[in-house]
Amino acid sequence: MPINRRRLLGASLTAIPFTSFPAWAQSWPARPVTLVSPYGAGGSSDLLTRILGESLAGRMGQSFVVENRSGAGTRIANEYVARAAPDGYTVLHAAAPIAIGEALYPKLPYNTKKDFAPVLSTAIAPLFLIVNAEAPYKTLAEFVAYGKSTPNGLTFGSPGSGSAPHLTAELLLRAAGTNGVVIQYRGDAPAYTELLAGRIDATLTAISTALPHIQAGRLRVLGVANEERTPLYPQAPTLRESGLPSVVGYGWYGLMLPASTPAAIVRRLNTEANAALSDPAIRKRVEALGLQVRGGSPAGFAAFIEAETKKWAQVIQAANIKPE
Repeated sequence: MPINRRRLLGASLTAIPFTSFPAWAQSWPARPVTLVSPYGAGGSSDLLTRILGESLAGRMGQSFVVENRSGAGTRIANEYVARAAPDGYTVLHAAAPIAIGEALYPKLPYNTKKDFAPVLSTAIAPLFLIVNAEAPYKTLAEFVAYGKSTPNGLTFGSPGSGSAPHLTAELLLRAAGTNGVVIQYRGDAPAYTELLAGRIDATLTAISTALPHIQAGRLRVLGVANEERTPLYPQAPTLRESGLPSVVGYGWYGLMLPASTPAAIVRRLNTEANAALSDPAIRKRVEALGLQVRGGSPAGFAAFIEAETKKWAQVIQAANIKPE
């Protein structure tokens, strides 16, 4: 009798179909999920979060509610999610400052590496090197040569200290071997006013902001600080291919869960979010925001965050950047 029972048990186990996730993970989410945005409503980060939430809700049959917790350079939202229950019902739509903050702020209320479980990179915001169309330089090489020919070097406009445009400009100045200064403004608009008036030499910014001025013939694109050319504006060469291979920088977004969230939930959210981002309709809506869709694995996103943290820590130290 014991032998028969063992045979029956073995037969029943082999009859169970293999699934990627445990049954309890497949039943997740059983109630609404909160997607925490580290920025205020109406911006590209918030809109991307809402687009992704709508798609995930349609795919998973449960609401994904966006909650805006803006302020302190994304640290408010980051801390909130780091301290949330690791049950899959609180998800951070993290932004680039989470990788910059570790070097910029001596005391953070969370540990970026230990307190979060990366899920995937959702999108990047490519940074384009934009200059006044009446400036004498038409290529990156001419721009760098101009900077080396003037006593004070190049002047960049930045939307804020410690931002991705600020740090990428600092990286460019050092890679180019030219003097220069990055002037901080309160957002992109005042930087564009100065650039259009010819009072600064360049900005590094999203193409969506600059495009009306480019189309009007008032601004010129010299390149993009991506690893590869972007479909958002494919005619722009990368700074890499134009002679500065180390200059790569952009804004970015990605999903992160509190540390200790079950791996099966991390994998399922990764699978569903990748599927959402591969939808051509979703891609079109994201690109309309001036963003470039990404995707990928949890391990790949974790490695990316670690590389970003190390890279920008070096730039922050070299440029002696202090938090505002």
